[in-house]
Amino acid sequence: MEDSIEVILQDHSAKYLHRYPDNHALAAGSGALLAGCYGLWAMFVLPGFRRVPLRLKVPYLPSSVEQTANVMKLLQGRQGALADLGSGDGRLVLAACSQGFRCTGFEVNPVLLAYSRARARWSGVPAGHARFVNQDFWKTDLSGYSNVTAFLAPGVMQALEEKLLAELPDDGRVVACRFPFPRWTPSHTEGSGLDRVWAYDVIAVRKPRPQNPAA
Repeated sequence: MEDSIEVILQDHSAKYLHRYPDNHALAAGSGALLAGCYGLWAMFVLPGFRRVPLRLKVPYLPSSVEQTANVMKLLQGRQGALADLGSGDGRLVLAACSQGFRCTGFEVNPVLLAYSRARARWSGVPAGHARFVNQDFWKTDLSGYSNVTAFLAPGVMQALEEKLLAELPDDGRVVACRFPFPRWTPSHTEGSGLDRVWAYDVIAVRKPRPQNPAA
């Protein structure tokens, strides 16, 4: 009986190995895929990290089509120059240009910067309407912009609050993607879930909050 069981197990093992004969090829393919992912990460994300302080570093996350459309809804009727903080592949800048804004995209990653500039040329954006600069927006005076878009990360939003409140004009509007400002009250919101965006009017943020009457 034991001999019969052993024969049966050997037969099953042989069938299994025959069905999956190239385990080494599968492992090699998985390794190549991981190496490729790391290469893309090093190309698109790592270069920009070297120039930004650790506490202010934000990974590259492109906005979705729906999220971009939500940002544009909250900018309808607005005028003036627009700054996109961490412009990535340039999609928000190009969308804003299509609504008549003159835009500056701030991006420290040279690969993304080159791509966004090429994308603007391919899209036929008029010269001067879209400008992508290799510049750290944390070290830049943003007082010349009345519109700001930001798709960053939760850990830097409080520091960004302080910078924008100190620099932007009263008629400024800030649109935050996916991650809201922790202490500001939004004037409008659009979308839901990961595609939700928040609009903040600077003059409303600057108004002192009403004090609760003493009990």
